[in-house]
Amino acid sequence: MNDKNLMENLLLLEKGVCDLFLHGTIESGTENVHQAFQTALNASLNMQDSIYDEMTAKGWYPTQQVEQKKIDTVRQKFSAQSA
Repeated sequence: MNDKNLMENLLLLEKGVCDLFLHGTIESGTENVHQAFQTALNASLNMQDSIYDEMTAKGWYPTQQVEQKKIDTVRQKFSAQSA
């Protein structure tokens, strides 16, 4: 397994962990449990961000720039729906 595959696997695993911790935070029945899940979620989100940053720096997570016109169109669409 090369470094790119390893980082992709780590990112996917970390995203899954974040999902579990998010649901644990939302569904927790006591403040202590809520705080434990929230602390774990924040740590996992930070780890996910670090992995993403490393992959982006190496060119392993390409992104596309969206035209401003498309952003404005979506913004207007959702602004009209919430009004």
